[in-house]
Amino acid sequence: MEKYSESTVRNVALVSHSGAGKTSLADSMLFNCQQVSRQGRVDEGNSISDFDPIEINHKISINASILHCISGKTKINIIDTPGYADFIMELRNSVPAADVAIVVIGAPDGIEVGTQRVWGILDEAKLPRAIFVSKLDKENADFYSTVDAIRKEFGDQCTPLFLPIGKEANFKGVANLLTKTGWDGLTDDEKVKAEKFRETFIEIVAVADDAIVEKYLNAEELTQEEICRVFKLAFRDTAVIPIFCGNSIDGIGVKELIEKIVNYFPAPSAVEKIEGVDSQTKEKKEVVTKSDQPFTGYVFKTISDPYVGQLSVFRVVSGSLSSNTEFFNVTTGTSERYGQLYVLQGKEQIPVDIVAAGDIGAVAKLKNTHTGDSMGGAKNKVLFNLSRQMEPSISYSLKPKTRQDEEKISQALSKMTTEDQGIRVTRDPQTKELILSGMGDMHLEIAIERLKSRYHVEVAVGTPKVAYKETIKKTVKAHHKYKKQSGGRGQYGDVWIEISPLPRGENFEFVDKIVGGSVPKQYIPSVEKGVRKKMVEGIIAGYPLVDIKVTLYDGSYHNVDSSDMAFQIAAGMALKEGILEANPVLIEPVMHVEVVIGPEYMGAINGDLSSRRGRVQGMEQVGKYEMIKAQVPLSEMLRYATDLRSMTQGRGSYSMSFSHYEEVPSKQTEKIISQSKMVEKEEVH
Repeated sequence: MEKYSESTVRNVALVSHSGAGKTSLADSMLFNCQQVSRQGRVDEGNSISDFDPIEINHKISINASILHCISGKTKINIIDTPGYADFIMELRNSVPAADVAIVVIGAPDGIEVGTQRVWGILDEAKLPRAIFVSKLDKENADFYSTVDAIRKEFGDQCTPLFLPIGKEANFKGVANLLTKTGWDGLTDDEKVKAEKFRETFIEIVAVADDAIVEKYLNAEELTQEEICRVFKLAFRDTAVIPIFCGNSIDGIGVKELIEKIVNYFPAPSAVEKIEGVDSQTKEKKEVVTKSDQPFTGYVFKTISDPYVGQLSVFRVVSGSLSSNTEFFNVTTGTSERYGQLYVLQGKEQIPVDIVAAGDIGAVAKLKNTHTGDSMGGAKNKVLFNLSRQMEPSISYSLKPKTRQDEEKISQALSKMTTEDQGIRVTRDPQTKELILSGMGDMHLEIAIERLKSRYHVEVAVGTPKVAYKETIKKTVKAHHKYKKQSGGRGQYGDVWIEISPLPRGENFEFVDKIVGGSVPKQYIPSVEKGVRKKMVEGIIAGYPLVDIKVTLYDGSYHNVDSSDMAFQIAAGMALKEGILEANPVLIEPVMHVEVVIGPEYMGAINGDLSSRRGRVQGMEQVGKYEMIKAQVPLSEMLRYATDLRSMTQGRGSYSMSFSHYEEVPSKQTEKIISQSKMVEKEEVH
């Protein structure tokens, strides 16, 4: 394949709500550029972009797919991102690799929740964007009402560059507002609208150049060349957001989109410098986007391929990378030797000799390189801060169904978390459960389906247990003498302890106040060991005992019968008896929760959080949305992702992190203790 670089590459991310038509547009672009002999279709299961068996089965994108098409001397890299909210990490990781985004909006459905969420991410990245209004051949597809909604939601800088010729089943082409190509197909009313839109477009882009805007204000006619030049400038600076239109299945409007991508969309060279950090000095360092500079780049996606193993997908920022050599992983501080380089066409890997500045490539079987890592040379160590981590919002507990599954699950989950940064796998140290966390129900269901289909691991899925703990509220003294005689040598241990509460979070303190050797020194560690063992087992409901101070102040021993075990047992029994008199209580994890919603849902969400024993701490505005900050017990948040989606029609999102432990109300305590005893009975039987 020919070498492409910073001026001959266009990196385009297709983004939108799920089902708007991104993948169909990607397939249509490939077919239009003759990269494939037959256009792929999602509904037929032969899309070039959605090639994963799970994607084919569900008919939705779950992975960001990397494709490319060649138009003339320009290579267009296409990153087709998932639209479903649960796979948002794929979008977040892909955005830094793109120079422009195309927001796909289905005309029949208009602006949906995912479109608004995506727009916010693009704003955050300050990424230039265009809009493609799709599905104009469908019933109830109204281009002009869709444009009105777009301008109302996203601003007047969004303005059409093309208008549809015909409507719904009669949609047959597009008319170019700048060149007036296709205007003959417009009705008289549409031509009036076209003139107004054309005037608006020119007015917006003219501002990008002082000389041109002066000429425009003086009512002088702008040449086609002048309009095109300021269009490129305004587009790069997001001063204008052009609206395209079409029908991807029939390819209407796709050729025109490709032509504008080639001639007007910003190339990597348009971004002259990218800011990074020198890994040694920690000072800011600007990298020039040119092929004749030292090599730098970053990995923005990892793919587990069943045939070649782990594929690392990277973008070259400066310089170039050649096959069968090495690079320096700036993030991990290690060198990586590698073999063949590839460019991707969906699941197909096409070998190439070199990947130059601005281009996207892939390499297999890197040992220490993962998504988000920065690449460079031994003397050119620049870190790019591209990671867009998000906290998971929902968790399941996993239990392998067979011993064979148990042996395979760790390796399978390790590969999955490398590929999908939205997934977290942890083992709760208290409950001993294996916890799989993700961005939503669909995300975790797909992950479990992948465990079965790709890695042949069967698991039982449950709701995670809450890590309750036990503690006390008053100081008590306790005594237990353990004495046992059975023929030969007996057992004897006698301890007197004081048990008192500690401040929350201090866990445990053991104090030795033995005077005169009433408990020999060699048995004092045995007393502490017995106390700690009983603390792990719990007293009132089987949860770990925390935040207590135990003082050993007296006891007795037997010269022959005393032993390490006898003092351990005596200490454990003394602790148990004392705790029951010390006002024992359960404490539960309380989470700091931030819920982002539209203002119309404020009342419902506040009421719902209160019903979950939550305390609202405050509210603040985040763009067009409201953020509610609250503290809510974890036990009330286990299914919140699903409930929030239902309450807000999918428009709400939330994050949570551990805040502190707090006493459980008495009614809940009784229920938890009762459930704990039922579990104990089941385990006995």
